[in-house]
Amino acid sequence: MATDRDDVLRAAQRVLNADPAAPMSAVAEAAGISRATLHRHVDSRESLLVELGTRSLDRWERRLDDVDVEALAAEAAPASLRASLETLVLGYVDDSDAFGFALTDQVILANAELVERTQALAGREAVLFAAAQRAGVLRTDLPLRWLGHAVYGLLVAAREAVRIGDVARRDVGHLVLSSLLTGVGTP
Repeated sequence: MATDRDDVLRAAQRVLNADPAAPMSAVAEAAGISRATLHRHVDSRESLLVELGTRSLDRWERRLDDVDVEALAAEAAPASLRASLETLVLGYVDDSDAFGFALTDQVILANAELVERTQALAGREAVLFAAAQRAGVLRTDLPLRWLGHAVYGLLVAAREAVRIGDVARRDVGHLVLSSLLTGVGTP
């Protein structure tokens, strides 16, 4: 049974990752509370999604901070860039367990504040991608912003493949990294 707002939000994350279209009644049931109690924690489904979207962006920001994107990009050491890129992407894969639904939820993707913050975080991420391109870690023939979209697309694919059972969770990090760094064609 959920005892506080964080418990309710964690229950909502679990429910929405399993079924992104789940109704508020399913969220309340998973939290072990009534719908009335749920609505004391969140005004509406939209406000719940915006709050979870904010938490998802908080996690993204922490991942970028943890690898110290700006300092790493300034250092420009290929081995460090590759290792940090791998750490970052594997962290994103882990985060998709908690926030995967946020990658495709239309309420989250349409919220102006979240969109603005997403663009700022994508800009920080692009600093790392640009440094990795200059260092020969990532292909230079691809547009910089495409790299971010490629990671995003792989995360959506990974989340769905795990959710529907096509890929084991333990394998998804390697699949995302190898698809990003070496592609899907034969070497």
